[in-house]
Amino acid sequence: MALPIRDQLKYWGIAAVVFMVTLWFLGQVLVPFLLGGAIAYFLDPVADRLERLGLSRALSTALITFIAILIFVIMALLVVPTLVNQTTSLVETAPRLFRDFTDAMTTRFPALLDEGSTLRSSLTSVGETIQERGGQLLETALASFASILNVILLFVIVPVVSVYLLLDWDRMVAAIDRLLPRDHAPTIRKLARDVDQTLASFIRGMGTVCLVLGTYYAFALMLVGLQFGLVVGFVAGLVTFIPYLGALLGGALAIGLALFQFWGDWVSIGLVAGIFVIGQVVEGNVLTPKLVGDSVGLHPVWLILALSVFGTLFGFVGMLVAVPLAAAIGVLARFAVDRYKHSLLYLGTDQTMADD
Repeated sequence: MALPIRDQLKYWGIAAVVFMVTLWFLGQVLVPFLLGGAIAYFLDPVADRLERLGLSRALSTALITFIAILIFVIMALLVVPTLVNQTTSLVETAPRLFRDFTDAMTTRFPALLDEGSTLRSSLTSVGETIQERGGQLLETALASFASILNVILLFVIVPVVSVYLLLDWDRMVAAIDRLLPRDHAPTIRKLARDVDQTLASFIRGMGTVCLVLGTYYAFALMLVGLQFGLVVGFVAGLVTFIPYLGALLGGALAIGLALFQFWGDWVSIGLVAGIFVIGQVVEGNVLTPKLVGDSVGLHPVWLILALSVFGTLFGFVGMLVAVPLAAAIGVLARFAVDRYKHSLLYLGTDQTMADD
């Protein structure tokens, strides 16, 4: 005999409250484990494919771990120092860029930037603020990031957790499946498959798109000769998971820097703009359709709302769980709408009798 709906809602409600309380009180402790779980989830299809090629799960995990360590070492030696140096230089150079922009505007449009004008005062104030606070803000952000994640947790616990979870992923899924309520197991499995499909399309697909585009933007901008091209490419690739935002933000930043660096050299400025046009065309027509698919189920507005709400409530750990929870809520909402459309509340008794 199935449990009454009221009791089911009570138990599921208690489970949701326990989950929220756990995030609230143990959020920072859970960060390395959530990061490790996300990495294991991302790499599980690779391990499954290696198993189908004949390797054992242990050998597959060992091979993936070796390649990951190799990539990490290359990044640590080559990319990360350059990225940090360019970011620091960009913060230090920003006041000079504002002064050059003000001088250029004064020369070309003297009426707009007369002494005492609102626009001139605003630009001067922004430049002084960046000069005074830019380095301090960067140091504060880096210190906060280090305090939240903790270097030891980030570089020791996260890889260890990732390896163990990747090794035991299939066994964990099977164990959870055995604990499902028998009456609702088929429905829960279907919902879990839908959530997994949504997450796989979005996280794995968009993660790959972000990596490809970020690498393309960074190398292309550096080949053109744009200063801070690595930083701009990194930023553009990082926010590509929100459609058009990566191209708009990265393009505006890159073109703005190009105007200062290449003023008068319109070919170079056009090349910088063309890089983002090509990137957007390739993303929209090749990368996103092939790697993400047409029906992800995560609307950009819904995603931004989830990130904002969970980030505000639970901080960094809230942002980590925002995407999976947004995908799960979206699947549950579609499931509820489907059930509603087949219910008496929607169809009415007359329609039900007519169908009979």
